[in-house]
Amino acid sequence: MTKLALFGAGGKMGVRLSKNLATSEFETFHVEVSPQGRARLKEELGFDCHDPDVALKDVDVVVLAVPDTAIKQVAASIIDKVPSGAMIVCLDAAAPFAGHLPKRDDVTYFVSHPCHPPIYNDEETMEGRKDYFGGVAAQQGIVNALMQGPASDYDLGERVGKTIFAPVARSHRVTVEQMALLEPGLSETVCASLLDVMREAMDEVVARGVPKEAARDFLLGHMNILGAVIFKEIDGVFSDACNKAIEFGKPVLMRDDWKRVFEPDEIAASIERIT
Repeated sequence: MTKLALFGAGGKMGVRLSKNLATSEFETFHVEVSPQGRARLKEELGFDCHDPDVALKDVDVVVLAVPDTAIKQVAASIIDKVPSGAMIVCLDAAAPFAGHLPKRDDVTYFVSHPCHPPIYNDEETMEGRKDYFGGVAAQQGIVNALMQGPASDYDLGERVGKTIFAPVARSHRVTVEQMALLEPGLSETVCASLLDVMREAMDEVVARGVPKEAARDFLLGHMNILGAVIFKEIDGVFSDACNKAIEFGKPVLMRDDWKRVFEPDEIAASIERIT
């Protein structure tokens, strides 16, 4: 079996990954520094943790399921013990993009990140429909980047990604730079911000007298059908009135230069703030 060391195995993400790795092709060695994390892993999955030196001996793959702010420190603390030819997998592009991975030309660096289950899907079970994060019952896409290492290592990295984020419907190959455009650029700076604005807008109409339940039903229902048209989930068009509202609303709500959030210096600054 392929030996895999999972660092941060007792964290929220680590436990998710540990569950999927339990029945996989990978012989998993769990590493967790916090007593609380060790206890959580034991209580929820029955797994004991290993000493880092034991986990890293003759290891093939190291997965860093630790916060972005800890990647630099954790990677630096283990890099001298990682065997030549092994692969280190990060779960987010932030730290790799920021240059926080140690220089080791004989080690492969790979990044795999979940897309999370899409709003428009064909999940048939309640468990699948309620799996908003992914990695449990709902199909999701993943994005992967081979940051450094031989081209032949991509297949191994992708297998790791498909295992830890299973069930996976689609796997997309991108670069680390493209992944940074997707997150934090597209998903957080744009999508999360605009969704937060929509929630504030709902609260505003409630404050102006609309019943909260009516406002929520109205907003989420319109998000559903408007999104289906905008993202070509269905073959539909907006009414003239809706198009006029968009034409007026966008310049009121959005700065003319809002797309500058995708410029390299803006992406770098955003990543620096979170790492």
